[in-house]
Amino acid sequence: MNTSRSTRARRPAVSRKKTPTILATVEQALADMKAVDVKVLDVRGASDIADYMVIASGTSDRHLRAVADRVVQMAKASGQRPLGIEGEAQGEWVLVDLPDVMVHLMLPRTREFYALEQLWEAPQRESTVRRAPAKRRASAPRGESAPRRKASTRSRAPRR
Repeated sequence: MNTSRSTRARRPAVSRKKTPTILATVEQALADMKAVDVKVLDVRGASDIADYMVIASGTSDRHLRAVADRVVQMAKASGQRPLGIEGEAQGEWVLVDLPDVMVHLMLPRTREFYALEQLWEAPQRESTVRRAPAKRRASAPRGESAPRRKASTRSRAPRR
């Protein structure tokens, strides 16, 4: 029986049912390695790249690398291969990209600087937020042009 189809095995599609299992695996790996201040953000409505963002801190760059290795190790054991791992060489911020789950491991100062939790929080609806009316700039009457600003009298240093 000759078939024109390729006999190569297809890569199985990632099922949405596996997301909670991989999330539980990630949480278990972070708990095993004593990651600090673990937060799980549900970004299903806000992002197409992942369903969950997991943000955690470590005590040192070596600790971050060890936590990342453990997350990858446990994900592989559960049948989920990471799509990518970034930042292990530098160690201030390690990103482990798993199917439907993004794991951000950061040093506390890096985490404070980037503030990803605030970035990915659910935005408030515009209808419930009241804003003060914007102040309008004074404009010239019709037919007249607005006054121009004076050019700076400071001399510039020559470029080298």
